[in-house]
Amino acid sequence: MVPRLKELYRKSVVPALIKEFGYKNVMAVPRLEKITVNIGLGEATQNPKLMDGAVNELALITGQRPVVTKARKSVAAFKLRAGMSIGCMVTLRGDRMYEFFDRLVNVALPRVRDFRGVSTKSFDGRGNYTLGIRDQLIFPEIDYNKVEKLKGMNICITTTAKTDAEALSLLRHLGMPFRQ
Repeated sequence: MVPRLKELYRKSVVPALIKEFGYKNVMAVPRLEKITVNIGLGEATQNPKLMDGAVNELALITGQRPVVTKARKSVAAFKLRAGMSIGCMVTLRGDRMYEFFDRLVNVALPRVRDFRGVSTKSFDGRGNYTLGIRDQLIFPEIDYNKVEKLKGMNICITTTAKTDAEALSLLRHLGMPFRQ
């Protein structure tokens, strides 16, 4: 079964972008390459049990087992030693990426309190978009009663677009709710 958003991309987004930017080849049209979801847990140095909860929640949200990230250097001020677990991350590609993006745009973001849209200033200059989320409870897969601590996450959407204008247009056509 093909994800709904992938079908939308093929049927309506590609022709709209060809018309808007005048691409000569269909393969030149920007597309989503990968989505990286990262949870940084600096507090895990004091309480290692927080890491288990973060890994389980990230697995529920994305449908894929996360990789635990470790500290590269020791920092005495943070009571951090090299090799300690300080976060977890998932890289989504293909159908899982489209499913996650669909749930993010249509289910999770509208559940944010006082939501007026995401900023258009979070592009990196090369067509990639980064979004920060303050708590994981906006995803319907997370059970409120089982959460011991609110954890924020960074979501980085990597596209094949060359410029920020192309990436903005691509994400807008895919349904990303940008501020006016």
